[in-house]
Amino acid sequence: MHPRPEPPMPSLRHRWREAFAVYTRPRVVAMLFLGFSAGLPLLLVFGTLSAWLREAGVDRSTIGHISWVAMLYALKFVWAPLVDRLPLPGLTRRYGQRRGWMLAAQLGVFTGLLVMAAHDPATALAALVWAALLVAFCSATQDISIDAWRIEAEGLDHQGAMAATYQLGYRLGMLAAGAGVLYLAEYFDWHLAYLAMAAAMLVGVATTLIIGEPERRIEARVWQEERRVIAFLERSHHWPPRLQAVMAWLIGAVVCPFVDFFQRNGRLALVILAFILAFRISDITMGVMAMPFYLDMGYAKSDIAGVTKVFGLGMTLAGALVGGLLVARFGVMPILLASAALVALTNLVFAWLATQAPEVAYLMLVISGDNLAGGMAGTAFIAYLSGLTSRAYTATQYALFSSLMLLPAKFLGGFSGDIVDAWGYVNFFVYAAALGLPAILLILYLMRRLNVDRPAPEADPGPPGR
Repeated sequence: MHPRPEPPMPSLRHRWREAFAVYTRPRVVAMLFLGFSAGLPLLLVFGTLSAWLREAGVDRSTIGHISWVAMLYALKFVWAPLVDRLPLPGLTRRYGQRRGWMLAAQLGVFTGLLVMAAHDPATALAALVWAALLVAFCSATQDISIDAWRIEAEGLDHQGAMAATYQLGYRLGMLAAGAGVLYLAEYFDWHLAYLAMAAAMLVGVATTLIIGEPERRIEARVWQEERRVIAFLERSHHWPPRLQAVMAWLIGAVVCPFVDFFQRNGRLALVILAFILAFRISDITMGVMAMPFYLDMGYAKSDIAGVTKVFGLGMTLAGALVGGLLVARFGVMPILLASAALVALTNLVFAWLATQAPEVAYLMLVISGDNLAGGMAGTAFIAYLSGLTSRAYTATQYALFSSLMLLPAKFLGGFSGDIVDAWGYVNFFVYAAALGLPAILLILYLMRRLNVDRPAPEADPGPPGR
């Protein structure tokens, strides 16, 4: 018999055309606008808010403490199971579980920004902080629901494109909340700037109303894990029905995702969690004082906006692209190590900048290195976290990992103003660089353990039947 001829391989041009066609899928395009809605609120309760407070005469220590508002992003895993399973009266029935929570969170951010725009930090600081807390809580809730929608809206083959358009939209939202607000504050005032950001949140609201609710696809293995729920129900048949139902829900929604992670990773799970806790400490701690530093150095708000937000955005996206290429070529762990080292080193470059005159060229040089390193680190870290997440519990586990990433960093960042007041900016940036050392050491340990634990390749058993 003659061998059956193989079908012709698609041409290189055809393969590229198919690759780019994924970005025309409606739900992939929708992620661009949802990413914008997710990226907009963060700086408005973090870096941009620090600039407003500093210009209003708020001392650096207080600014550092107020930055703890953003710790709500680090605690979102606490209520992620509620977003995952609890229906919202009225909204869930009409829009679905994901879109209902998304819409409620977006309207909460919109309301909080309106309240922030109505208050002055010089005369109503407490009211402004309470409104910022509302924005942070609702923004973190929006992140949970968008992540869940992204995972369920498309299959694995399209998750890369979904993540890419989300990151682009997220960065555009941060650009609006960073450079956009600074420009508006420079030529008008802070109140109008925050009012404009509240209006920009309507982009997310409109997108949520247009998109469809995804079909929730759950792996069969989930039901095996849920046997813990069945066992509990059998043991607690004498409990009051309502209490029994609540406890069964908590076991299925909260306990099972945690148990799944530890079962899959064994003793190494604690080391992995320690690494996640440590990875972003260095750059987030530095970021709290970045805006006050630029202003105290004497840079104009328009220069800060142009260099750190517009030019910096380009450097971050370039770093993210380079990081993606390097991860594809060398794997996740080597690029995690390289980017962690670069992030720590760029904090030392900020220490040098603190000794120089406020020249825009110097600022561009430092921002180039810092944002390139940050973009690389972000891409590698997202790839690493995605690999850790089980498809059975993606929403809850991803919320846990991303929350742990922020928790110690936001907490330590709250003391940044105290350190600057006591030791000055140069020593503060050296301190921020030193905070990156634990992450580097943990990556080295994980890389060594992965090499030790990796099984040797099996011998080829030969053709079947021999």
